[in-house]
Amino acid sequence: MKTILRLSALIILSIFIFSSCKKDETKLYYMGGTSPVLSAVAAADTASYANADKTILTLNWTNPNYNFTTGVSSYNVTYLIQIDTVGSNFTNPSLKEISVSEDLSYSFTSSALNDIMLNQLNLDTGKIHNLEMRVISNLVNNSAQLTSNSAQYKLTAYSIPPKVIPPSSGTLFIVGSATSGGWNNPITVDPKTQQFTQVSNTEYVITIPLVANGEYKLIGEDGSWDAQWSIAKADDATEIYGGDFVSNGANVLAPPADGTYKIDVDFQKGKFTVTKQ
Repeated sequence: MKTILRLSALIILSIFIFSSCKKDETKLYYMGGTSPVLSAVAAADTASYANADKTILTLNWTNPNYNFTTGVSSYNVTYLIQIDTVGSNFTNPSLKEISVSEDLSYSFTSSALNDIMLNQLNLDTGKIHNLEMRVISNLVNNSAQLTSNSAQYKLTAYSIPPKVIPPSSGTLFIVGSATSGGWNNPITVDPKTQQFTQVSNTEYVITIPLVANGEYKLIGEDGSWDAQWSIAKADDATEIYGGDFVSNGANVLAPPADGTYKIDVDFQKGKFTVTKQ
């Protein structure tokens, strides 16, 4: 009798182990999804400085419904909105990308879209531009990407006040230990060698030799410290080759190698660039 009981128990245990092993072999497979369908809904208000804070465009898209062998995915889906000009086919290195977490819509104010056109896509003001937009869905570490159709939207970029007030003198000079004239103000060398060329009311450019690891600031008039521009954080290593600038800031750090550099200062955008020549 005991032998029969032991045999029965062994059979039951074997069946349980076999069932467990079979269950462990069940795998999760990605079965696919559906590309998001994108639509653009324009508001009655148009893009203008007066409507800067008003929503003028909303993008809506459908859920890609990622599926696995166990059913619809419960993983968080993220989305990437891409904005470019029509004809560039989203290959423009300056295209705008916006990350969206889980939501199925995104709205733009007049100022936000205008900023994208002016400061990201570098489009001219006063002209009608045709923008193209699309959404790319991502599931877990940018895997299983699905791209939506594209939607187009036309609007005119408008002028806005400069982010940083430009010099009222219409002139701009560079001074500092990174220059041959040092921190002397008035400039003791020929001031013209340290004077920027005015490209527009808000943009100035100069090509000048700079001393490695020196410092500099920009001034509006030779011989005066009243109007000056530089960066917010002294010797910020992240802004050696450009970035944001402010009025009455701290010293800018020159590149780590002696050489001739082109400095482009854009008061409209509040940004400057330093490029080795």
